[in-house]
Amino acid sequence: MNKSTYETPLNSRYASPEMQYIFSPDKKFTTWRRLWVALAESEMELGLPVTQAQVDELKAHIEDIDYENARRHEQRVRHDVMAHVHAYGDVCPNARGIIHLGATSCYVTDNADILMLRDALQLIRQKLAEVLRRLRAFAWEHKGLPCLGYTHLQPAQLTTVGKRATLWMQDLVMDMEEVDFALSSLKLLGNRGATGTQVSFMELFDGDGGKVDELERRIAEKMGMTAVFDVSGQTYPRKLDSRVLGALSGIAQSAYKFAQDLRLLQSFREVEEPFEKNQIGSSAMAYKRNPMRSERICALSRHVMAVYQDAAMTAATQWFERTLDDSANRRLSLPEAFLATDAVLELYANIADGMVVYPKMIEKRVMENLPFMATEDIIMESVKNGGDRQAIHERVRVHSQAAALRMKAEGLESDLMERIAADPAFPIDRDALTALLAPDKYTGRAEAQTERFIAQVVDPILEKYRKVEMGSISL
Repeated sequence: MNKSTYETPLNSRYASPEMQYIFSPDKKFTTWRRLWVALAESEMELGLPVTQAQVDELKAHIEDIDYENARRHEQRVRHDVMAHVHAYGDVCPNARGIIHLGATSCYVTDNADILMLRDALQLIRQKLAEVLRRLRAFAWEHKGLPCLGYTHLQPAQLTTVGKRATLWMQDLVMDMEEVDFALSSLKLLGNRGATGTQVSFMELFDGDGGKVDELERRIAEKMGMTAVFDVSGQTYPRKLDSRVLGALSGIAQSAYKFAQDLRLLQSFREVEEPFEKNQIGSSAMAYKRNPMRSERICALSRHVMAVYQDAAMTAATQWFERTLDDSANRRLSLPEAFLATDAVLELYANIADGMVVYPKMIEKRVMENLPFMATEDIIMESVKNGGDRQAIHERVRVHSQAAALRMKAEGLESDLMERIAADPAFPIDRDALTALLAPDKYTGRAEAQTERFIAQVVDPILEKYRKVEMGSISL
């Protein structure tokens, strides 16, 4: 391994082998060759002077790519597609003359990109389903465990640990819908020529537009696709890249939200990400258990959201039928967006499978705040027992502020219940007050909502993907 040159950490540290392969030279250039085979075979079937022997020769040499020979050709011709045309011709001498017949470079580059986007989106969809499966188990296990809910990062009403997990899952369900839509909208570029008019293929087929259309249909079928863009310039519309990377950005947004929530919960000591037996949290502070995986999700997710801007700006700045300032950018932005999203989902699945919940710490934090949340019930119970609502409200306000000041200024526990129990203005005894402090009374429909969401939304998705297995979750 050459350690004197830069290597992307997306390969060496983060992304899965499956996603790395989809954007590898082997995948790219064998796809080019399969497209050349599909072109030649379809042209033969439609009457052009291409022989079965030539098609068979091309098929026999799809995999044996001599990269060094292609590099030498590119140094000479300064054109990557033509370099690979020549390299393919070197191992297919009988078919050399019909390789790439009638096509422009974008026939292989753009159509191959669409096919790689399809495979990459399918892998992302599988991994989204796996994350949902693991979060589902977590949500179901903790669907009834009361915990503090927060608004403005301040304690608000109670919710449950499982209900909070449904919010994470709902974001991912929306992402799944976006990925499905992006997949359904994928179309091949087809055979369009320099400005999208198909003039070269009209020449080949003596002006027979029906055969030109049939050529596209046959190639699409051979490549496992059902649709071709109705119109195009030289390239497929770069709006498609923006749509696809928009779906990835959505996943990154959801994952960031989850990871940030978990980082906060870990700082509260309520829920932690998995921590290995021999894992080191800090080189200086040996006691620390840092949420390193969640932090990594946030770091990679920011990159995905930033890379999405590349696709948006590229789509916006295309000139007429095509310009080449998209090429170098897309070589970076498309693979990096997918590799980083893949890494995010690998991490997300790993964390979701091993989150550690601390019920006693959660209960402690609930009980510190529950007396304040119970004051509305205390007012109503006092009124039922003959108290004056406005007078009771004022006494609650005074006692609540005093108890809160005691906690913040003196670092002591809340004594709100003791203050209320000792105040004769409240026609309610201590046992009745204690009964009002059952956390289950304050979680509303959280548990029922969790059960319904899982049954009606998550489980049908998981049933659809029940046979899907993650390729490699090893982080």
